[in-house]
Amino acid sequence: MDVGGLRDLVAARREEFLAELEAMVNIDCGSYTPTGVNRIADRCQQRFLAYGWDLERRADPDGRFGDLLIGRLSGAGGRRILLIGHTDTVFDDGTATERPYTVDGSIARGPGVSDMKGGLLAGFFATHALHDAGIDAFERITYVCNPDEEIGSIFSGPVIRELAREHDVAFVLEGARANGDIVSARKGVTDYTLTVHGRAAHAGVEPEKGRNAIAGASLLVTALQALNGRWQGVTVNVGTIDGGTRTNVVPERCRIEVDLRSAETAGLEEAEREIERLCAEPVADGVTVEVHRDSWHRPMERTPAIATLVAQAASLASELGFEVRDAATGGASDANTIASAGTPVLDGLGPVGGDDHSPSEWLDVDSVVPRTALLAGLIGLP
Repeated sequence: MDVGGLRDLVAARREEFLAELEAMVNIDCGSYTPTGVNRIADRCQQRFLAYGWDLERRADPDGRFGDLLIGRLSGAGGRRILLIGHTDTVFDDGTATERPYTVDGSIARGPGVSDMKGGLLAGFFATHALHDAGIDAFERITYVCNPDEEIGSIFSGPVIRELAREHDVAFVLEGARANGDIVSARKGVTDYTLTVHGRAAHAGVEPEKGRNAIAGASLLVTALQALNGRWQGVTVNVGTIDGGTRTNVVPERCRIEVDLRSAETAGLEEAEREIERLCAEPVADGVTVEVHRDSWHRPMERTPAIATLVAQAASLASELGFEVRDAATGGASDANTIASAGTPVLDGLGPVGGDDHSPSEWLDVDSVVPRTALLAGLIGLP
């Protein structure tokens, strides 16, 4: 495979890429704005159909989110390749009007420019380059455009997990790290909502009849935070606490939200057991804890199969004239879901960018051509 030739084909479409990037960035498409997400999905659908992909479009049965797109392209034979991009951002309606797409030198800015409209387009333009080069050494490519990644892939996650089991390899198109690294490992995430129950009473007349839920919650918070450092790579963060009604009422309820992360499945599971053990024990006389657990993402660990993909990416990048290294990160993505299904996966294969989820989010437009060519090369490997 001539990866340099793929780079030239991507370069020939650079202005088309950037024009489409501008159009997408200037569309508000927060996760809870299904009409905006569907405007992005419409643009993706047009590209799928223009290049002969079979297209499936699924509406969220509950109407909360935009549509899930699944494009499928058959080839002459070889690997079954899964691509994942997402069509939602974290930004509220009106953000695109307040700070639309701009370019200053080689830096483009705007809501979702890096996370992940640049990567979403990289998936299309990489496959366009393979089409233009006549490369079809794959059994099929399945490209999932996910409408709710930024809120944990509530709707799309089960679909992605099911598809992952049907494919040999997967590439997730989140932006490369600010220093150009791709991602070979991600921490797993478990979120807890802990409701501490006590007993209400008049704080002045008969406080002895009460059982203070906030006081019990404070003891639990101390125990939870003390778990940090017990297991390597495991972090526990009590992120919110809310309880009580008035100063003259002994509070009967307090709610705590906890973020648990681990780089390894074994550590995550051990920490989960310990958190749930602490909650099962009485934190104070007459005070109990109700536990609700959301295991959003299991860890994406750097397996030997993923290490092989890293080596392939590094070799292709060298042919293209730049260096690629891999890194682990604490954030989760759809790559966690894919890894938990046992499918080798690389992440961070979009253009280079940074400051995601912030007003200063940026993308390096000079990285668009080499990074998209790298992705095309990975997809095109026999």
